[in-house]
Amino acid sequence: MSTSRYWFSSFRDRPADPRALDTSRQIMDRENLSDADIDHTVELLNALRRWRETDQQMRQSTQSDMNLGENDMKALRFLIAAQANNRAVTPTELTHHLGISSASTTKLLDRLAASGHVTRNPHPRDRRAVLLTVTAESHRQIRATLGSRHSQMFDVAARLSPENRDTIIHFLTALSDVNATDPPDH
Repeated sequence: MSTSRYWFSSFRDRPADPRALDTSRQIMDRENLSDADIDHTVELLNALRRWRETDQQMRQSTQSDMNLGENDMKALRFLIAAQANNRAVTPTELTHHLGISSASTTKLLDRLAASGHVTRNPHPRDRRAVLLTVTAESHRQIRATLGSRHSQMFDVAARLSPENRDTIIHFLTALSDVNATDPPDH
């Protein structure tokens, strides 16, 4: 198939294809790869892209349904996990977990308290401290949406052989390492 024809017929469905993106072969080395190897590699990267897109859509849908922002949802998930482990969380701990300023945490907690997602309770032993709790209704909403999806994703991963899990862990870790490094200067 000619490069230009391949570009036109495949780019929409195969955006990771180096034959369409790097026709001059200046960016991606594919010298030792057959067309079948490239097709399979592109299929893998596109499957990863589709998963990222559907995961992002699911999270955005849940956030929208609950009228929450991304940090709001991260805060609720952290608080739910702490509650499940019988661990009390203070605003300071939440600040550290989210990596935001204490002023931003205060605004976030004001918003979550006003919308009925979180309660602030006095610490039983330290009158100056406050403990945070996710309301039962918010916990129920999150469990009904994200909880079932996370359970299904866990089941998919658990059905893999240990060797396949190791391969995927290695692959995803290597991709994360690529994204964590600064691109080389050209």
